[in-house]
Amino acid sequence: MNEIFWVVMLLVNFALILLAYRVFGKMGLFIWVPISVIIANIQVIQGVELFGFAATLGNIVYASSFLATDILSENYGKKEAGKAVWIGFFSLVSMTMLMNIALMFDPLGDAFSLTVHDSISAIFSFMPRIVIASFLAYLISQKHDVWAYHMLAKKFSGRKNIWLRNNISTMVSQLIDSIIFTLIAFYGVYENGVLIEIVISTYVLKWIVAAADTPFVYIANRMKERNVVD
Repeated sequence: MNEIFWVVMLLVNFALILLAYRVFGKMGLFIWVPISVIIANIQVIQGVELFGFAATLGNIVYASSFLATDILSENYGKKEAGKAVWIGFFSLVSMTMLMNIALMFDPLGDAFSLTVHDSISAIFSFMPRIVIASFLAYLISQKHDVWAYHMLAKKFSGRKNIWLRNNISTMVSQLIDSIIFTLIAFYGVYENGVLIEIVISTYVLKWIVAAADTPFVYIANRMKERNVVD
């Protein structure tokens, strides 16, 4: 069943990105980046089994941020894509600060309030290490993605080569992200064998997402060409 839910989440993510783009234009892509980054950093805490591998949730949502920046790169240029990267970074910093301050409050003594506080603590008390990993992995991989996309655009220009620019830049960036994030976030948490399995499975899943998002880059590009969006 996990695999079915994974495919459903994949399609829902891509559909929401196009919907945000259609309704809000370029701003919709800027909106999606912090949404994806924040959700991914909450989901990643949960370990699951997918296609026979140990993996973490958040792979799809996080990988969709690369789709958003690739659409921005293709349709609006390097500067706008870079702006989206920094918006995502700011959202991570803000979430971490505000949620950790929230945990400093003493909850009411009733059973419900204590349960909610314990549940929030279980998620966000682990967040500083997750976010440090995210800060480094996100900035390095996303900056590389934007740089690589435009470097490839100079060598492989034209609409027919969008798939090449999108896939190569994203897949290499996803590998960088998977290695940096997993080692910093989970070293010492899982056994080394499981850690290696998470790196491999995480990258494979992100690779699949990167390949699957290619048609959506073309759709977004066509939407821009037809002046359907701003």
